[in-house]
Amino acid sequence: MALPIDFLIGKIVTILETEASFIAGVCDEIDDLKQELVCMKAFLNDSEGKKALTEGGETWVASVRGMAYDAEDIIDEFMYHMYEQGCHKSRFARWLHHTIRIPQNVWFRRQMSEKLRKISRMIKAIPERNQRYGVGGLEGASSTCDDVRKWMRNQAESSLFIKEDELVGIERKKQLLMNWLMNGEQQQTVISVVGMGGSGKTTLVAKTFNDERVKKQFHCCAWLTVSQTYEIEDLFRSLIKQFHETSLEKVPADMNSMTYRELLQVLVNYLESKRYMVVLDDVWDIKLWKEMRIALPNTQFGSRIMLTTRREDVASYSFGVQSHIHHIQPLEKNDAWELFSSKAFSAYQNKCCPPDLQSLAKELVEKCVGLPLAVVALGGLMSSKKSLEWIKVYNSLNWHLTNHPLLEPVKSILLFSFDDLPYPLKHCFLYCSLFPADYLIRRKRLIRLWIAEGFVEDVKGATSEEVAESYLMELIFRSMLHVVWRNASGRPKAFKMHDLMRELALSKSEKEKFGAVYDGKEVMDEVQVRRLSIKTTGGEIKLGTVMAQLRSLLVFVTDMSSSSSSNTLPSGFKLLRVLDLGYVPIAILPKELEYLFNLRYLNLRGTPVKKLPESIGKLRNLQTLDIRNSKIEALPSGIAKLQNLRHLMMYRYTEEPRAFRYVNGTRSPSNICMLKKLQVLAVVELEGNIVRLVGNMTQLRRIGISNVKERDEMDLCASIQKMKLLHQLVLKTSDEEEVLQTNALCSPPPHLRRVILVGKLEIVPRWFVSLQSLTQLYLHWSRIEEDLLPYIEALPNLGNLSLINAYAGKELCFSRGFAKLTRLRLSTCPLLNNVNIEKGVMSNLQTLWFDNCPELNTMPQGLQYLTELKVLTLGLVSKELKDSIREGGVDREKVQHIPEIYHYYKSSLGLRRESLS
Repeated sequence: MALPIDFLIGKIVTILETEASFIAGVCDEIDDLKQELVCMKAFLNDSEGKKALTEGGETWVASVRGMAYDAEDIIDEFMYHMYEQGCHKSRFARWLHHTIRIPQNVWFRRQMSEKLRKISRMIKAIPERNQRYGVGGLEGASSTCDDVRKWMRNQAESSLFIKEDELVGIERKKQLLMNWLMNGEQQQTVISVVGMGGSGKTTLVAKTFNDERVKKQFHCCAWLTVSQTYEIEDLFRSLIKQFHETSLEKVPADMNSMTYRELLQVLVNYLESKRYMVVLDDVWDIKLWKEMRIALPNTQFGSRIMLTTRREDVASYSFGVQSHIHHIQPLEKNDAWELFSSKAFSAYQNKCCPPDLQSLAKELVEKCVGLPLAVVALGGLMSSKKSLEWIKVYNSLNWHLTNHPLLEPVKSILLFSFDDLPYPLKHCFLYCSLFPADYLIRRKRLIRLWIAEGFVEDVKGATSEEVAESYLMELIFRSMLHVVWRNASGRPKAFKMHDLMRELALSKSEKEKFGAVYDGKEVMDEVQVRRLSIKTTGGEIKLGTVMAQLRSLLVFVTDMSSSSSSNTLPSGFKLLRVLDLGYVPIAILPKELEYLFNLRYLNLRGTPVKKLPESIGKLRNLQTLDIRNSKIEALPSGIAKLQNLRHLMMYRYTEEPRAFRYVNGTRSPSNICMLKKLQVLAVVELEGNIVRLVGNMTQLRRIGISNVKERDEMDLCASIQKMKLLHQLVLKTSDEEEVLQTNALCSPPPHLRRVILVGKLEIVPRWFVSLQSLTQLYLHWSRIEEDLLPYIEALPNLGNLSLINAYAGKELCFSRGFAKLTRLRLSTCPLLNNVNIEKGVMSNLQTLWFDNCPELNTMPQGLQYLTELKVLTLGLVSKELKDSIREGGVDREKVQHIPEIYHYYKSSLGLRRESLS
């Protein structure tokens, strides 16, 4: 894994172009180093995904990587010195400063020049030294990869011969596939089984494929293991051979000499009158289907094609025929335990776990997170371990995954997905391992971190954020990250990394000095890594020796209840690009912060910090500043100097969600409107002439404005109309009685996806009807008497509607539309006593929430039509409404089809929940 040298080379070019007057005497050295780095980049790209055959070959790759790191250190050190010498000052101040300190600058340039020449000599000496000692390069690496592929293909095909009694938790999944195979549908059908490596896709499909009840439904059957490298002619030959053999027919003798066209002709002719079943195992891209579909004609005889894949986009492809998708889910806890026990305790009586190992064994099983391959492999490993050895394996599972032969299948299969990643995505994936185990990683946070690290390529016509999101989607499509939370439109919001994937990624990160994780229990000695993640209890950070090479420091506080405020941070990280201190109990920022000229990302979310220093403006490269839920109520004027700032998040939650003052903005100087690159500004408190100037920030995608007054209408609407790229708009009035006037907004931004309005509305904003891209609408404290629904019912993409103290009427009638609505919340509707839902309206609704509607005594008419409804939640409602849906209640029949029904109520112990399902 090489560092992002593209970024490094770009940085050197920038120095040459923009700092020429300050690098006299080292230009030649930097240019020479640039040429070497270009070659190094090509070398490290070639080394990606290849396993060196010798220790010397691995040393060669490590030497080149180390030199690249050294080169980055030298360049950053040079830039840091330039910064300290006044590069951030005016032209006259810089001239005066340099004139006074000429002797020191001459000495520093000589030092830099010698360092640059030295590293260039060392880079050039690597191949000479390797030749002298007979160290090979990357020759033979591809053959090693071929060996791994062959081994994996054999492992996959051996699934065809696993006995049924060796499997657990498979019967229900198998029955689902059998139903699709044998449902009598005459159309050709493609059945995709998708999941991460080792999840049991191939085993499940093999057991289904081998079932005699299935096979007798088809004239001929074939199984093809595809993998990443294949020759289409070889696949055709295998199909012909297997079709003939399963039909007890003679296999054509001259297949090896047939051309592509001849093989295709044989297949088409053979299948034109047959019902066939074909398995395409381990499909990595849709190109295979495009090549195979001509050879597998849709003859209307009920043929079936099953494919297994790790890629969501392959499984979701529109095949041009009827299709089904089965997402492999992790083993249930009981099934995982049964499978583990059958392997780990095979020599014990009844294959039962002895009491002294019960707790530890269950923790090991949990590490597998329901991944069958891992459960089997780990169970096999532990079967040979004595009781005293179990704790050692648990504490060093990372090492065992990388080094123990019994866990080689897990390592190989999981890392095969990693090796197949495009070059930039490998950095992004490894970075995810810096988050703690089982951590819920938020999409936006990760994207901003990737950008700050320099992992994201420049793509013409797209923002860095859009490119980074495409990286994230690719990792999700490849089943390397698991989505656990989506918004109303289905867009991923948060996800997790599988524990074993994380362990392997950490092992690779530490080996290649990409990054390391530290638990914070002891003082950490110096480690040569670029990125450090610290998990700490109470926020205390114990770092020993200064690690000047560190570029990223991320701190995760695990126990907020025991945290105590601290005013100190580790020092010496002068070249940091990322400083992520979310929820760390640090009250005062150290003065050293202003010298982190290289800083791109600063997260102070949830900290007790009360004030940002005026010198924050010296962080000229800062791209993301997150001060949400901190104690900072106002920004200093120096904020306007952050000309590279792209994301500024600064709202604070102060009360419970239904309260008007749930979210508060941050006071900002009017010069904040000088930040032309800003894409996210949430939430700024209106003061002075900000309302007019904010319209000049035309790159904004998200904006939140609080303290809006009725008199601001014309200026506010004029500014919003200039923001053509806006996706999210949040407006909040100064108090509960102030009217939010937005009717002058005759042409709202065309790409608005999320609108949040907090404050009194006299009428429904008429511009709502034009929001064709809107997916989420939140109205809080609007207290509208007019019927809102006719203005939003036809919006084609509206998925989430939340009305909190927003409707002052007595009746709501959902009579048409709301085609994509999946979530509806009606809260604090003091007069609402009747809700009607016509048949066919809100047909995709999945979550319905009634909260604090005291006059609503019966469930909505038409609730039974909402067949997709999964969760119904009632909060602080009347006793009549609650009782109406209990067993025997008058409305019980209306809710019979809803799987989950919850009621929240107040008690002496606080807010409690009961199930009414």
